[in-house]
Amino acid sequence: MQISFSYNSLSFIILIVFVICLIIQLIYHWGVFSKVAFYKRNARPKLDEELEPVSVVLCARDAYEYLVELIPALLTQDYPDFEIVVVNDCSDDETEEYLKDLERKETRVKPVQLKQHLNFFNGKKFPLSMGIKSAKNDLIIFTDCNCMPVNDQWLRSVVNRYNSHTEIVIGYSPYVQKKSVLNRIMRFDALQNGLLYLSAALNRHPYMGVGKNLSYRKELFFRNNGFISHYTTTVGEDDIFISQVATKKNTEVLIDAENTILTTPTNSFKLWMRQKGSRYSTVSKYNTRARLFLSLFYISQFLFYASFIALLCLPPAFHIANGTAFYIPILVFFFLLRFGTQFLIYSKASKRLGEKSLLPGLLAYDLLFAFLSPWLRLMGRMNVGVE
Repeated sequence: MQISFSYNSLSFIILIVFVICLIIQLIYHWGVFSKVAFYKRNARPKLDEELEPVSVVLCARDAYEYLVELIPALLTQDYPDFEIVVVNDCSDDETEEYLKDLERKETRVKPVQLKQHLNFFNGKKFPLSMGIKSAKNDLIIFTDCNCMPVNDQWLRSVVNRYNSHTEIVIGYSPYVQKKSVLNRIMRFDALQNGLLYLSAALNRHPYMGVGKNLSYRKELFFRNNGFISHYTTTVGEDDIFISQVATKKNTEVLIDAENTILTTPTNSFKLWMRQKGSRYSTVSKYNTRARLFLSLFYISQFLFYASFIALLCLPPAFHIANGTAFYIPILVFFFLLRFGTQFLIYSKASKRLGEKSLLPGLLAYDLLFAFLSPWLRLMGRMNVGVE
């Protein structure tokens, strides 16, 4: 049987792009994301006398409705010695009164009251810096007001990742599951993003963390002059800072669905899009390796789907001499090879990270983000974001 190729045809060029992107995507899934999917850690949990004191630091602006649930949950953490530093960032609601009342009743709560905004610091960077400065312990754990620990073992699970060389622990924070399309889209985006930054850290090339579930040493913060190098950027108090100070030796990951911390998601698609665009604006400040790592994944993801759709619509790039039509089945086979790989890896990773009910719509979500991510990256380059 003879196979004839049309070397100069547009279809053949697109076929080459499809094959290259398929190979790149398989490398990402088997060579990178599998680190999270099949992650195992058998280190011995630390005894109480081995657990050093910690400071939990969070910033609050008009977050009274969240604080009344979060603070009591944090106070019930099964940990021998910790404090909770809450920075009240010029709130107009009942936050200040609540924190003052709580301070009188609970010695572990340490409010830091800010009365005015500072023009030279944007976003959370100034209040967060004040919280770090006010913390009495060197080991600091960060979260946000709209988060909630799953159980009372969260602080232990973070500190158990520290060893003699560790200065940073990067964690994952899944969104609370709700019955809405937006919620599923947000949770898929968080899962895919988590696979990228957690697997990069496991491969000893950390480039970011998320402030909802992040820990580092106070000494590391001041040794690197805090957020000074990017104080004019609205966001980046977590990912830009980590990209600058994380190394292959000083960073560990927290992949523990049983002891994680959940995030309450927004119900506004427009607000989420602006937040995503704002997040993408920080990528230009990552190191070259991280930018290439992210760009190669998103470009190959987009071109894989775009080239597959184009090949289905255009004349065949090659044909069998006797007329037997194997072309479309071969394309579909390789498409399903990539999807089957993704399904397996994402299935394992979802269980590891505490994500549920995403697999039935995996192909639809992945296709959506293949075309949405370029738009979000463009928004980031245009600095479209929110505080």
